[in-house]
Amino acid sequence: MSLSRKSKPLYLQIKNIIKDRILHGVYPIESNIPSEPQLEQEFAVSKITIRNAVSELVQEGYLEKSSGKGTKVIRNTSTSKLSTWKRFTELLVEEGHKIQKQLLRTEAVSHEEGTLLHRLFGERSLRIERLYLLNGAPYIHYTHYLTLRKGDMELSDLEAQSLYGLLEEKDVPLAKFRDQFTVALAPPFVEHALRVESSTPLLKRTRYSYDDTGELIEFSEGYYNTEMQQYIVDYDV
Repeated sequence: MSLSRKSKPLYLQIKNIIKDRILHGVYPIESNIPSEPQLEQEFAVSKITIRNAVSELVQEGYLEKSSGKGTKVIRNTSTSKLSTWKRFTELLVEEGHKIQKQLLRTEAVSHEEGTLLHRLFGERSLRIERLYLLNGAPYIHYTHYLTLRKGDMELSDLEAQSLYGLLEEKDVPLAKFRDQFTVALAPPFVEHALRVESSTPLLKRTRYSYDDTGELIEFSEGYYNTEMQQYIVDYDV
């Protein structure tokens, strides 16, 4: 996997990639992550870079190192500020599912005057299209729109980690979220990505994400094929 030599330190990039794999079940709980030589070969970096990345995850409580027994995953839930409850994907991973992400498209787009996106962002925004696979099958399609008023947020490594985690790293704080749910027919390109028949009703989640000043940072539309897996919210009280 190629890493950005102009972005944050390499060990932090690798740390975030490994962490994202843990959170999405690629490295399951109680299993060992690949050995240091394997990770060195995958990322084409030195031993000390891998050790620094792993040490960070040990300090954060995701990994445990045992002499002669490898490095084991001991936690697979995040401490994200996204919500006070566990994220949907984390619940699926806890149940033994594997979540994979595909970055389909990233582009700056223009908005026609009078449209919802023009009212939200003005003339232009950054559009990100992503697909989530559940145990290898297309399950969720997201289209995110991000404000361009924050400047270049270096989104080249979106393939490797979550959008919200990346925004957090870029010092773009998200303080408030508003989700709306409905049942809707998806656009044809979403139906194609999810491999569902035309005019299939899908769960649609619309999200508005704001920073701590109340400025809208992200607007997104997600379509879920709940025939595969129902949407879950697990509250702890």
